[in-house]
Amino acid sequence: MNAAPPSPRRANLDRRMCVAANRWGARRAIGVFFGLVSRLGDGVFWYALMSVIALVGGLHGLAVAAQMALTGLTALLMYRVLKRWTKRPRPFRSCPGVIAHVPPLDEFSFPSGHTLQAVAFTVVAVAHYTVLAPFLIGFAALIGASRVILGLHYPSDVLAATAIGGGLGTLSLWLERVIF
Repeated sequence: MNAAPPSPRRANLDRRMCVAANRWGARRAIGVFFGLVSRLGDGVFWYALMSVIALVGGLHGLAVAAQMALTGLTALLMYRVLKRWTKRPRPFRSCPGVIAHVPPLDEFSFPSGHTLQAVAFTVVAVAHYTVLAPFLIGFAALIGASRVILGLHYPSDVLAATAIGGGLGTLSLWLERVIF
């Protein structure tokens, strides 16, 4: 079952923004930079962050790392279900003028799993360690941008993932307060 398609006007804007960002990413230095950002967003950075928080944060840090891991697992399951339900083709497959600068991790585009997880992780981490806010918010934004620049997602995939990830991170924090 596929979700309802966006309006033609909104879809056209989404495609135009995607093509423009993707062309920008064709510049060697920009492509390499955002390729690295995207690769770190595969999980390497987040796993390292959780490990550091668990190691240096004592019992509180261990609890925060566990909360981030559970939130991340929920995000993973959520975006996989949404991708199978919506079955939106990736822009490099369906949008003329867009090329994939790196290979995708899976078949479908909506929502951006990288962005969803980055935002969910950021919300939880920043709620407990506000000093990380400038760095993590900036990094999460770069991850979202990388997905469009690299030709793997439409801007609407990233915006939706930002909203879902923000909601999921907020729900995780709410559950923490209710349960503990």
